[in-house]
Amino acid sequence: MLNPVWKSQQYKLNTKLKLYRSYVLSTLLYGSECWRMIESDTCKLSSFHTKSLRKIARIFWPRYISNEDLLEQCQQETMETIIIRRRWRWIGHVLRKEQDAIPRVAVQWRPEGHRKRGRPKTTWRRTVEAEAAAMGQSWATLRMLAHYREQWKEFVAALIAYGKKGSK
Repeated sequence: MLNPVWKSQQYKLNTKLKLYRSYVLSTLLYGSECWRMIESDTCKLSSFHTKSLRKIARIFWPRYISNEDLLEQCQQETMETIIIRRRWRWIGHVLRKEQDAIPRVAVQWRPEGHRKRGRPKTTWRRTVEAEAAAMGQSWATLRMLAHYREQWKEFVAALIAYGKKGSK
């Protein structure tokens, strides 16, 4: 429905990007904090993100521009960075809740029993634990760190910076 706006030359790029962030990205990523993300999901979301930005910035076939240059030109982050930031901000919010709050219990819950043979499935919890382990943090440390908002924000920023450095 926003295609006429993206194609229009009447609106400035900044206005279109604000609309994209507020309407499209917020709708697209609603609840993404709780998704288990596998590589194919990230690729699909990233592809949509760059296609949309190319429409908004009016960059079409004969003109070539790399995705990194596109993101820089539009002053946007990669989809992976956006999702990681949203996920960790939500985790901080949940860990600050009271001990018996349902979201906090759900985040810390571990199922009982044995799993099937073979490679374990990629779960939300395994993803989060791997990201925390990459930063050298445990759940106990994260629970304490979450109560100090400024330190938590610094941790999330460091996690994202580490992710950018690790992906290059």
